[in-house]
Parts: sequence; C-alpha cells; structure tokens
Amino acid sequence: MMKISARNVIDGAVKEVKKGATTAHVLIDVSGATLTAAITNESVDELGLKPGVKVKAVIKSSDVMIAVG
Repeated sequence: MMKISARNVIDGAVKEVKKGATTAHVLIDVSGATLTAAITNESVDELGLKPGVKVKAVIKSSDVMIAVG
C-alpha cells in the first residue's frame, strides 16, 4: 500500500480524458461533482486512464487558489 503526505485524497472515477499536445485533462466524477486534473499524456497512458477507471484524486492544498472579481 502506498503512503503519501497529502491529506486530501478523494475517491472518484474517470469521466473523460481530453488529450492535448503534451498535457491531458482528466475529468473525475466525485459523487456527481467533477474535478479536473492536468497531467502528462504519458502519465495517462502509464496509468491506463479511461472512462470508468476508479482513481484517487490527490489534492495538495498549497496549490489550490480561488479568486473572485
């Protein structure tokens, strides 16, 4: 079992994978809400990500920012 330092780990399932030139946007369904992760196309392939695959979204809180008008 892998251990990580991040405390924000959310279970979900891949909803859609949108590959770009080098980066893919992976849409993850989490109880009806959608999270989007930007990862390399190589990582998508290595992890075998496709719709329906169960995943864990790992969110490092220091990288989450929100701004309003």
